[in-house]
Amino acid sequence: GMSLDTGVAGQGGRLFGRQALVGISGAWGAVTLGRQYNMYFYSLLDADMLGPNVYGSASMDSYIPNAREDNAVGYRGTFGGLTVGATYSLGRDGVNAGPSPAGTNCAGESASDKKACRAWSALLKYDRPGWGVATAYDRQNGGPAAFGGLTSSALSDTRTVLDGYIKLGALKLAGGVIRRDNEGSATPRTDLYFAGAAYALTGAVMLDGQAFRLSVEHSSNAATLLAVRATYKLSQRTAGYVTVGNISNDGNLNISVSSGAPGSNPAAGGSQKGMMYQVEVGAGQVV
Repeated sequence: GMSLDTGVAGQGGRLFGRQALVGISGAWGAVTLGRQYNMYFYSLLDADMLGPNVYGSASMDSYIPNAREDNAVGYRGTFGGLTVGATYSLGRDGVNAGPSPAGTNCAGESASDKKACRAWSALLKYDRPGWGVATAYDRQNGGPAAFGGLTSSALSDTRTVLDGYIKLGALKLAGGVIRRDNEGSATPRTDLYFAGAAYALTGAVMLDGQAFRLSVEHSSNAATLLAVRATYKLSQRTAGYVTVGNISNDGNLNISVSSGAPGSNPAAGGSQKGMMYQVEVGAGQVV
């Protein structure tokens, strides 16, 4: 995307920040080459109820809506209710945009270190008309200048997810857990639990909400986020919604309720509330 007030390209100055790929597909699945979402992203699509909402999973882990890689080859295929997939990247992120999801400074493809900045993911998913389950594994190797503490190819950041959902008429329930082991962090192991519900009041009105609990192993650090959203479809391509959220931190954590407001974090161990209204038109948005 592009920042309309400055003209600067988003996602670390990329021309195509989300995906830029080519591929071939058939009844056997699809093989893709280029910058693309990995299997961790696809594993959460049905169970993460609020998705990339400004108060949601991205507040607890900014990587969730940014789970994509440069220089990657991917495969994904669905056979009946079973979906399998994998990606492999020779250099997961060539952009230096500061310590942020827009760029992690890990281009890889080093002649002296074949492990540097490589990444891979795998997906196993099973869906029926009224329910589904998914599991995925995502691993990112570090590199000499990589951000996030992963300053060596001997260090890695891994996430394992297990989630599922069930549909009961107009009601959908979903939940899961994400185990993270980040060797670039002083507190490497965390668990992120989430559960949510969505209910279609009418064909135009949807209510959904989600609860998240992030726990840092062997410490008092934890955070709980609650968010509720109401969406009204104004037309086939236009929708307006209102979201409210609240986060409570424990220990030394100071996570912000909002993934879209950098620098707005509360004091360590503090809480924060937020409200947002927005209208989306097609692929754009007006706040």
